[in-house]
This record gives sequence, C-alpha cells and structure tokens, in this order.
Amino acid sequence: MRALVALIALIILIVVAYAGAKVDGLHMVFGILIPYLAVATFVVGIILRVVQWAKVPAPFRIPTTAGQQKTLPWIKSSYLDNPHNTLGVLGRMALEVLVFRSLVRNTSTEIRNGEDGEKVVYNSNLWLWGFALAFHWSFLIILIRHSRFFTAPVPFFIQWTEYLDGILQIGVPAFYITDGLILAGLTFLFVRRLYSSQLRYISLPGDYFPLFLLISIALTGVCMRYMPHARVDVEAVKLLAIGLVTFSPSIPEAPIGPYFWIHLFLVCALITYFPFSKLMHAGGVFFSPTRNMANSNRAIHHPLPWALETHPHKYADYEEHFHDKMAKCGLPLDKEYADEGEEG
Repeated sequence: MRALVALIALIILIVVAYAGAKVDGLHMVFGILIPYLAVATFVVGIILRVVQWAKVPAPFRIPTTAGQQKTLPWIKSSYLDNPHNTLGVLGRMALEVLVFRSLVRNTSTEIRNGEDGEKVVYNSNLWLWGFALAFHWSFLIILIRHSRFFTAPVPFFIQWTEYLDGILQIGVPAFYITDGLILAGLTFLFVRRLYSSQLRYISLPGDYFPLFLLISIALTGVCMRYMPHARVDVEAVKLLAIGLVTFSPSIPEAPIGPYFWIHLFLVCALITYFPFSKLMHAGGVFFSPTRNMANSNRAIHHPLPWALETHPHKYADYEEHFHDKMAKCGLPLDKEYADEGEEG
C-alpha cells in the first residue's frame, strides 16, 4: 500500500508533465518557470538544512570506533577505523563518501542453527554494497555527461567522461555503461525493499517515491537515446539549457517531444524534493559526529562548553545538616553531637 501511494504520486506527476507537453502555451511554464523555481527551492532548502545542522551542538567526541584506539606507542592503532587526528578523519570520510566503506561491514544479520544451537551471525552484504556503489557512481557520471548541454564549447573532461562511458561501442548510438548500471542499481534497491520483510515493514511512501522518481528519470532518458520514436532534437535541448544557465531563457521553435518534457519535469520534481527528503544524506554525512570527529578522548580532555560551576556538598556537611533526622532513623553517624543547647 505504501509503495502504491508513492506510485500514484509519480503517475500524477507524469500525467501533469504529459499534459504540459501537449499544450504549446504551457512550454514556457514547464521549460522556464518550473526549472527556475526548482533550482531556487533546491538552493534555499540545502542552505536551511545545512544551517540547521551546523547549529546543533556536538560537545562530546562520539566517533564510531571500529578498530584499536591510539594509546601506548607499542600498540598499533587503526588510523582509518578509529582516527585520532584530522588526517585520519579525512581519510575515513573519503572512504565513506567515495566507496561506502561502512556499508561493507556487518550489514547482514541472521540466526543460524548449529551444533551449539541458534546463534546470531553478522555478514557483509556485498550485493547491497555493489549495487549501491554502482547506482551512486553512475548517477554522478551521468550528471557530468549532461553538463555538455550547459557548456559551449564542451570541456575536455566531459568529452573524456562521455568517451569512457561509451567505450564498449555496443549498437548505434553507442550504449553508455552507466545507463545500464543505474537502472540495475535502482531496481535492486527497490526489489530488496519489497523482498525483505524487515525493510518492507519500516518502509514509508517517502522511501519508495525517490526510487520511483529516479527510475522514471532514468527510463525516460534511456528512451530518448535508444528508442527511435522517442528521439528529441538535441540542438533544441541545448539551446534551451544554455538559455536557462545564462538567464536568457527562450523556448526553441523546433519541437522537442513529450519525452523530454516529462524527463525535465521529473528532474525538477527531484530537485525540489531533494532538500526535504532522506536524499539529503548526501550532505548529512559530512555533519555526522560519528564520522567527522577524531577519537582523541584518551589524549585530550574535552570539557562540556556550557558546564556550570558546581559547589560540592561534602558528607560531613550533609551529616551536620541532617544529623537530627538521621539520629531518629537510627542511621550511623561519623560524629557524635552533644545534646541540644550544648556545643558539639
């Protein structure tokens, strides 16, 4: 039911985009106004989320420790899994962002029956790590490839990225490797969420909707490239894109095709939705205190910044203050007090 709600929301977006593609008078709205609003919402939303995270105090050193902490000189420490300085933190963050290092470790938990009875076993879920890595890197490369629509002339690194992505030279036009990898990665993530009863139980419409949105964007892009009836005028698309980035937008006279308008509208929906969804983990990882802090708790004392000055209450003072009540209760007293009216 939750997946169905997300699917219905996606279908509504596609129908709206298709209706806009069929009406010439709405091309100005879908081709200029909506992209500008989407980018503005994206930028403002990102800034607000980052400022919100930056305001959260993190006074304690709480890095995730997955290795030996630096202690005595003759004990070998783990510089990446338990970094003790800034250089180690940078290395750890680089591995986390670029190759999802923590995703390789203990992400699969199951109960197995053995000779000693049932026991909990932790394994690395390499399938999840591989497909997640394929999706994220393919998405990045596709973004780099699409940068050619916003530049004239096209920089050399974009040309080389495009060449290496289509190096297999399968068919005409050349098949891009990332087109297959991104669809495979998204399909795996969606099927895994349906197949696993634990994931299915905790999944919300907000977990399915980004997957449906990304799959639809990838499919419309693949159709425009490889399906003859869905081809678009690339020159007209580039004129529209360059006009948007140079703030001199205009709708090309040449017809572009409904697939492009659906693709563009879904991209705008993704950009608008991004800052307010779980997709913001892309930026949130840099603000995670379990990742961006060095574990120097043994080497340096980290006082609480807002700790108030305390006045300790000694036991002797406590006993002197409550000695009458303690005596009535029969509690032992360290100091004998004289009767009332006499000095102790």
